[in-house]
Amino acid sequence: MIFKALYRLIDVYKVCFYAQDSKIIVEKYFFKTFYLISHLPVGFTTLIFIFTSLEIIQFSCNFAVQLFQSKVPSIVIDSYIPYLRGVLDEVMDVTYMPHSQITNETVKNADALIVRTRTKCDARLLSGSKVKFIASATIGYDHIDAAYCAENGIKWTNAPGCNALSVAQYMASVLSYVNRNFFELAGKTLGVVGVGAVGSKIVQLGASFGMNVLQNDPPRARKEDPYQFVSLSEICSTSDIISFHTPLNMEGEDKTFHLADKKFFDTLKKKPLIINAARGEVISTSALLDALNRQGILTAVIDCWENEPDIDTELLNKTALGTPHIAGYSAEGKANAASQSVRAVSKFFGLGLDNWEVSNLPEPTKVDLSFVNNIEDFFLKTYNIESESNQLKNHPRLFEYLRSHYPFRREPDAYLPQLNEIMQKQLIEQFPLFFNQKNFKTLA
Repeated sequence: MIFKALYRLIDVYKVCFYAQDSKIIVEKYFFKTFYLISHLPVGFTTLIFIFTSLEIIQFSCNFAVQLFQSKVPSIVIDSYIPYLRGVLDEVMDVTYMPHSQITNETVKNADALIVRTRTKCDARLLSGSKVKFIASATIGYDHIDAAYCAENGIKWTNAPGCNALSVAQYMASVLSYVNRNFFELAGKTLGVVGVGAVGSKIVQLGASFGMNVLQNDPPRARKEDPYQFVSLSEICSTSDIISFHTPLNMEGEDKTFHLADKKFFDTLKKKPLIINAARGEVISTSALLDALNRQGILTAVIDCWENEPDIDTELLNKTALGTPHIAGYSAEGKANAASQSVRAVSKFFGLGLDNWEVSNLPEPTKVDLSFVNNIEDFFLKTYNIESESNQLKNHPRLFEYLRSHYPFRREPDAYLPQLNEIMQKQLIEQFPLFFNQKNFKTLA
């Protein structure tokens, strides 16, 4: 009788956790059970109370764990995205895996994803899954099937502008290389195709090098002052360098797929240098190769390729510089992407990390800048783009490895304190794009 009452008390306590109206159950059973126990001898009552309390505590702990596991959102994170490991582990059920393992099977029970452009977020990946939110730690988003996500109630975000300065650093090294090996930049014309978060920085950069800069961006031209933009045909007619920084749009009024096709190269009036730091498919590989072979262009600098990672080795070998899609891979750019992704996930699920940001950036690579006395030396020493190009040309089949294991470089402002005051002043005045002056001592 006594033990039945004891176990009845424990059972009722458990039921109270699950019942929709626990008040009724408490009133019906608890008072009777406590009344029964209260009339037992004091010592025996104490033992029963202790035993019952321990049972209740054990059950409560087990239930709390089960409740946490059932309520906490789960997330799959691309393990090659830096700065994320351990950040969300205390508030989410986190699984880290390389992009090659992110499949329909591995995401089916996930509530959220943090991915890179290598993960195509479409029906093939997401069909039948629990995924409600996708954060892409990238500036681009052409790997996300926006229509499918909208139809299936999946919210997504990218990281706009996260690596814009990183791409500008890449371009500063490219232009410094051109200035040193091909022609003097000052007075030449730079045509920038795509003037968004990245392209606008390249416009500033070209002006800092003393170039005349033309801007082509049809969507912006329709919304803003059209007189600050020119047509693509004018870019083709007058540019000494044409640099692409558009998103990849496969169709529509602003289609950019194969924007630089055979017709584009046939309309060039000069023999410009072509740069692709946008998306590989913006330039037709066959058309670019044809232009190179018939000397319709001076040369090419390619960071973004069609059919990555299985790139065209003939094109690679004909480029002045070829890199494995790492223009945006500075430590600061990756940190910005990671910070934006964590904050987006936090806001969606209410995790309390809405203001989180990366704080542990690596130290700059050790480079002797004591004898640097010109702009080209500074940009080429702090980011040796020729060395990276040679590495890819020597090992083209390691494209994906070189990209995934890239030693993130620091941006120019991390190196400024190592320079003499004359060079510091010249860089700050000529290239304010890179340097936040409040971070450095005031220079006379």
